Amino acid sequence: MDEVEVVVAHSQRATLRVGDVFLKVDGDPAHADVEIRAMGLAPVPTPAIRWHEPPVLAIAAVPGTALGVLGEPSAASSAAWAAAGAAIRRLHDAPLPPWEGRALDDVAAELERECAWLLENAVLPAEVVRHNREIAEGALRPYRPAFIHGDLQITHVFVDGDEVTGIIDWSEAAPGDAMFDLAILTLGHEERLDDLLAGYGPGADRDAIRAWWSLRSLTASRWLVEHGFDPDAPGCEFDVLRSRMREP
Repeated sequence: MDEVEVVVAHSQRATLRVGDVFLKVDGDPAHADVEIRAMGLAPVPTPAIRWHEPPVLAIAAVPGTALGVLGEPSAASSAAWAAAGAAIRRLHDAPLPPWEGRALDDVAAELERECAWLLENAVLPAEVVRHNREIAEGALRPYRPAFIHGDLQITHVFVDGDEVTGIIDWSEAAPGDAMFDLAILTLGHEERLDDLLAGYGPGADRDAIRAWWSLRSLTASRWLVEHGFDPDAPGCEFDVLRSRMREP
């Protein structure tokens, strides 16, 4: 038997790697259902599904390495980032998946709730929360829905040289704001946004991307803290929020 590597584990889900297969165990069977359907529809490289026996989904490893990790500079080339942008554009231009995404009212309610928690628990200075809350409001605008990945973290995009070899973890895929995907991929790697957009092409809204950097960091922080992750690690969510304070 190959060595078992624990990739991620918390109270909601766990992912194990055994050789070239990832075993994803999720308490909510709907996540695997969405992931399977989304990978079948997405016009970009995705992992092969080995088998699915709820609550376990087995998928093949994709070749290459992740575009980077949060908190560290990305070693990927500008061309690799541009290739990622081009792949994301193909996804966003594809027909919408036939299920609902999140409503703006729900996102606004989450922002209100999570900012209140951050202030009540003095997790961050009040001026950091309030300033980023103002920036985040810019994401709560009308938009044309696109087929989005929904959790396009930098560790979910794999490249080999200057080619995208796979995009993983599709359980949050849905119709949504295309700028959300671009923001999540460049969260903590804002210096690579120009490279990404060089491949993505016209139509990107930089103000909306900037707003999503703040909104995502504000709304994700409590979940990260409660599930054993550290949003205050260098280059992570709290650094993203603090960096907004240094802007003119």
